[in-house]
Amino acid sequence: MHNLTSGLIDYIEAEILPRYDAFDKAHNRTHAITVLIKSLRLAQHYDVSPAMVYTIAAFHDTGLVEGREQHHTASARIIREDKRLKELFTAEEIETMADAVEDHRASSSKPPRTIYGKIVAEADRIIDSTTIMTRTIQYGLSHYPGLSEEGHIERAVAHIKEKYGEGGYLRLWIPESDNATKLQDFRALIDNETELREHLQSIYNKEKSE
Repeated sequence: MHNLTSGLIDYIEAEILPRYDAFDKAHNRTHAITVLIKSLRLAQHYDVSPAMVYTIAAFHDTGLVEGREQHHTASARIIREDKRLKELFTAEEIETMADAVEDHRASSSKPPRTIYGKIVAEADRIIDSTTIMTRTIQYGLSHYPGLSEEGHIERAVAHIKEKYGEGGYLRLWIPESDNATKLQDFRALIDNETELREHLQSIYNKEKSE
């Protein structure tokens, strides 16, 4: 089992994490580091390789360089083609990491194939109401600049309900995570659409003024 080494950490910090600086605010370096930290914390409950967990988290959204829609498959391909990783991991380990990255997407209809995929998928579910609402508004401003103010609020409400509301497509995979409790709290806000809109409006105004 691989433990984290300074060589791997130095490579990730110098060559991989900076790639997130080119992405939108909802998927920037801060997001990548948050997922990385949460992944390592969740990994402590399982018999897994810390080095593999660290690498999966670091690479999980690198495929955004090719666009949002298929970023999970692009991220998997980036892992498979990375020359440095081939020096540090076996072919089987690289394939496991690629599968995990490919499986992390929240809208996937199938559960992750391995515990590594479940860890990164769970870590990527940042269940914090303010963070979710802010990222949703930021994504809309970045990708739909032609929308009116009301259009952005409507899009955000629809997305949040579809993903996080009762019956939404978000799935949680790791029982040791505190995401389930946080999701129930967030759903209480989602059910109060007037309050939800007020929060989104405040965030929209803040983002537009920056």
